[in-house]
Amino acid sequence: MGTIERVATDTAKSNQQVLAGVRAALASEPRLADCHSRISASFADDALILEGDVPSVAAKKLALRRAAALDAVTGIVDRLRVTPAQAMGDGEIRILLRDAFLQEPAFMECMLIEVTGSGAETTRDPALSPRGRIEFSVSEGVVTLNGEVPGLGHKRLAGVLAWWVPGSRDVINGLAESPPEEDNDDEITDAVRIALEKDPFVNAGQVRTTTRESVVTLRGQVPTDSERNMAEADAWYVFGVNGVINELEVRA
Repeated sequence: MGTIERVATDTAKSNQQVLAGVRAALASEPRLADCHSRISASFADDALILEGDVPSVAAKKLALRRAAALDAVTGIVDRLRVTPAQAMGDGEIRILLRDAFLQEPAFMECMLIEVTGSGAETTRDPALSPRGRIEFSVSEGVVTLNGEVPGLGHKRLAGVLAWWVPGSRDVINGLAESPPEEDNDDEITDAVRIALEKDPFVNAGQVRTTTRESVVTLRGQVPTDSERNMAEADAWYVFGVNGVINELEVRA
C-alpha cells in the first residue's frame, strides 16, 4: 500500500471513530432520546456534517452542542431542520415574516427587502435615513436574514420573529450589527426578556431570567405547562443561547 493510500485509510478510520463518538454523545443526551436516531453524521473536507429532522430548536442546539464538545470535532456543518409546527409553503412563510417585520416597532426605521427567486423587492424604504437594512428570503422552509441592524438586540429580535412563523424549519441569521458590539451574557438576558415580553402567550412579569456562559435560566411561576414550555422555547429561539435551564413552577 502506497503512502497516499495509507493516509487515506488512516483518515477514514479516524473519521469512523469520531462518528462513533458523535453518535454516542447524541445518544447520551436525555433530551435527544426521541430523535437522536434520526440525526445522521458524516464527514466532508474534515468538517462534521449533522443533518436530519428534529422536533425543536432545543433539540437542534443540544445536538450541535454535544457534537462540538468532542475534542476531535474541529468544525460542524449544520443541516439540522426543525419539524415545523404547521406545514407551509415558502411564500406563506415569507408573507408572515414580512408582516411581522412591518408591525414590529423596533424595525420601523429599517429598510426591508424581500428576496425571492425572481429578484428583490423593497417592502419598506423609510423616508428618512434608514437605521438598518434587513434582507429576508425563504427556501424549503429555511429563513435567511442578511443586512445590517443597529445592534445585537435587533439581530436577535429579528431571529425570534423568524422562528415564530409556524412553518419555519431553520433560521440562518447573517445580520451584522452596525456599529459592532461585544456580546456578553447581559445582552443575551436582555434579548430573552424582550422575546418573553413580546410573546402574547407568556406573562413575562412572572419570569425571572439570568444567563451564565450563554446558558439561560428561567425562574418564577406560571399558570400552565403550556406557558412554561412556550417561555423555554422563546429562550431557545434567541441567537447565541446554547442552553436553557427551565426552573419555572406551574401553579394555577
